[in-house]
Amino acid sequence: MRVSVAICTYNGEQFLKEQLDSILNQSTKVDEIVVCDDKSTDKTLEILNNYKKQHPDIFHIHSNEINLRSVKNFEKAIKLCKGDIIFLSDQDDKWAIDKVSHYLEYFFTHSKINVLTSNGYCINENSEEEEKYSLWDIPQFLKESNVQVNYHTIISHISNIATGASMAFRKEIINDILPFPSSDIIHHDEWIALISSQQNKFELLQEKLFYYRIHTNQQVGSVFFEKSEKLKQSITSIYNLNTEKNTFTALKRRLRKLLSSYEKSIALSNIETKFKKHFISNSEDIKIEYYKTIKNMEKSFFFQTTLLKIKLKLKGQKINLD
Repeated sequence: MRVSVAICTYNGEQFLKEQLDSILNQSTKVDEIVVCDDKSTDKTLEILNNYKKQHPDIFHIHSNEINLRSVKNFEKAIKLCKGDIIFLSDQDDKWAIDKVSHYLEYFFTHSKINVLTSNGYCINENSEEEEKYSLWDIPQFLKESNVQVNYHTIISHISNIATGASMAFRKEIINDILPFPSSDIIHHDEWIALISSQQNKFELLQEKLFYYRIHTNQQVGSVFFEKSEKLKQSITSIYNLNTEKNTFTALKRRLRKLLSSYEKSIALSNIETKFKKHFISNSEDIKIEYYKTIKNMEKSFFFQTTLLKIKLKLKGQKINLD
């Protein structure tokens, strides 16, 4: 299988070399690295051109004439890739040396999976590992609680657990995922995860195969949590839609996530895509889960739920979706 890597850059000089080196040093070599730079004003292009001089057959660098921003820039980069398997890459992370080989082996042995992501390490600005839980641990948390994992329910009802920094997919899915909707509604990685999980063609590996960097200038973060048993149980309870045994705080947080997911699904249902009917149906499914959560709150925490409704009303908000 021919392997492409799609990288989008914008003022990424600080960590770019470390990321590029980790891709070039893979135990299974990639065939091409397609970079779309979004009008960087630092030394990013200089760094990229130096790598192209050293690896002219691998690097393909494209400089945007206008600033496309992350989502549409990745759309452009993906269209330019020629590989059978396309890896997405951020400019500030780094890959484990056997990431590509693990992914290719999984794709080879699981022909029905079109999109693959993985767990990852947390590193800081100095590339030092930090022990934390992450969004990518959530499926394992649920399995440990004997909960059957449904990726689409997790991603569409609660929140995205797939990040573009760890994502690879078969070229066959491109016609389904492109063009990406506006970034004002949804990011490209969540869109890919939504579509592929709806088709039951998504998987998240629990092996840690990349290093996700936390730093002050990153565009999207908030994927890591303190490593405590109490927080682990709290996170699990929010994502476990099959249990009525919960704290009021966990139910309230779940309700907030369901509301956000409902609003996003409604927005996506108003876009003319081949998945329009799916998002209409998905919105109704989320609404059912939303009202089921309210019912559980009223049953177990009637007084607190009544106070919550009063507070929302005083703020000009309402708990009902209609």
